[in-house]
Amino acid sequence: MLWATIMFFALDLDRSNISQANTDNFLDDLNLTTNDYNLGNTLFRLSFLIAELPSQLVSKRVGPDIWIPTQMTLWSTVAFSQFWLSGRNSFLTTRFLLGFLQGGFIPDVVLYLSYYYTKRELPIRLAFFWISNYVSDIVSAFLATGILQLRGVGGRAGWRYLFLIEGLLTLACGLVSFMMMPAGPTQTKAWYRPKGWFTEREEIIMVNRVLRDDPSKSDMHNREGLSPKMILVALADWRMWPIYCLGLVHMIPVGPPQQYLTLSLRNLGFDTTEANLLSIPSTVVGMIMLLFTAYLSEIINSRIIATVVLQFWALPLLVALYSFNSATSDWVYFAVVTLITGFPYVHPIQVAWASRNSYSVRTRTVSASVYNMFVQAGAIVYANIYRADDKPLYKRGNRTLIAVCSMNIVLYGLTFVFYRYINQKRDKKWNSWTKKEQDEYIETTKDEGNTRLDFRFVY
Repeated sequence: MLWATIMFFALDLDRSNISQANTDNFLDDLNLTTNDYNLGNTLFRLSFLIAELPSQLVSKRVGPDIWIPTQMTLWSTVAFSQFWLSGRNSFLTTRFLLGFLQGGFIPDVVLYLSYYYTKRELPIRLAFFWISNYVSDIVSAFLATGILQLRGVGGRAGWRYLFLIEGLLTLACGLVSFMMMPAGPTQTKAWYRPKGWFTEREEIIMVNRVLRDDPSKSDMHNREGLSPKMILVALADWRMWPIYCLGLVHMIPVGPPQQYLTLSLRNLGFDTTEANLLSIPSTVVGMIMLLFTAYLSEIINSRIIATVVLQFWALPLLVALYSFNSATSDWVYFAVVTLITGFPYVHPIQVAWASRNSYSVRTRTVSASVYNMFVQAGAIVYANIYRADDKPLYKRGNRTLIAVCSMNIVLYGLTFVFYRYINQKRDKKWNSWTKKEQDEYIETTKDEGNTRLDFRFVY
């Protein structure tokens, strides 16, 4: 678990340090406009989306213990190569390659962690997994504050050293990961770790508790690929579609303000160091809210209530942001944008939710990728909501965000009704059977995964 968070920390260094680069005149140095910046983010998200499912299939075939370190080694090479960016074409190319090589990393790690933890343990651990995202944002802000002071050394811009140094750190992490990721809980021994991590008794306990919680995890081993039929069956599972739709739209209301945070701070007149340091409060608020919603999900055992919190958090703040004009105090603007970008990050809960409702390892492998593909598709949408002809207040864009946020609240309500109806329908039929009929169904049914009558969806 600890090493998984370290790997995610490294991922976030390389995918978000462009935000810190923006405070060091990155766009001006490469003669880029904000629309070029939007296009770069769009290409990153698009390639990330394209790579999601293929990455999962490769991971399932060769094993995440091999594929994840390989991914890290490849993308970090592209990351530190950004030191030599020369203009628009090289910027767009590296954004596409970074997205393509990083795509699938998160669902790969989620699948890997599911080998070790039960379905009730996974959401809160995924929350701590995503905490590394916030820790990375805080640490990278401090790193950038120092590294960007290298502007002028060797006649180079500071942002070039930022990409170089952080990319090399990720490369080192990727190479070490080959040794830090065992194939599974019973395969921790290696030539450099002859005693492994667990005793034989601990391995038996670990495997039995995971399989008792989810017997479907015994259906496939961790290096067994998926057939085309398995993939089509998983994609055709209409019971998962509401979660995919929520993945598409849930981040749109807060995405553009977050993406433009450091640029907005520079536009308010803050210098490079101040803009980087002022991005930290929103990260701290977001970290606290992430833990709050994760614990809330566990305490009340409701995914809908824990995840719709994001929309209720964002709506009044977006209305306030829309009401601002050129006379609004810079510090009032900063406070509101900080709260918007410090939103409750419910993505980890929804990832675990998709994993839980897909039920079997076969469908879980695909559903994790499909869900993340919808999330990336949503990111492509919100990367293009704030446009150059709408700045500096982005009135048109903020109207769109308010409308989407309002729509999302309705969608969460409909998802609640959807899963509640299916469960009630199954309860009615199941409870009408005798104990003998129920036992006979369990022993003889050919229904699989979440199509089983004794399966209940969480919501």
